[in-house]
Amino acid sequence: MALTKKQIKQLRAAANQIKPLVYIGKNDLSETAVNQADETIEKRELIKVQVQDGSGLDSHEAADMLAERLGAEVVQVIGNRCVLYRRSKRDDVEHIRLVRE
Repeated sequence: MALTKKQIKQLRAAANQIKPLVYIGKNDLSETAVNQADETIEKRELIKVQVQDGSGLDSHEAADMLAERLGAEVVQVIGNRCVLYRRSKRDDVEHIRLVRE
């Protein structure tokens, strides 16, 4: 599912208010980090990831690799942070209503 420009703009605005919930450190994208990101994105749909200084990955690489493993979309990458979106399959989660063009 490719996001439209309006949807990306909406998600970027929503991501301004959230803090990083997933941290990628010196172990890069370990199974633990991927599992944590998967659980978090399933609960929230929109997550912010921070790549720390000790990591061998830059934020663009980490965003692309994590999005591919999670089946998510990269919303934005700024500095050492990135924002990912994936629609949750759970019914008990308040879904983000994306604008339609």
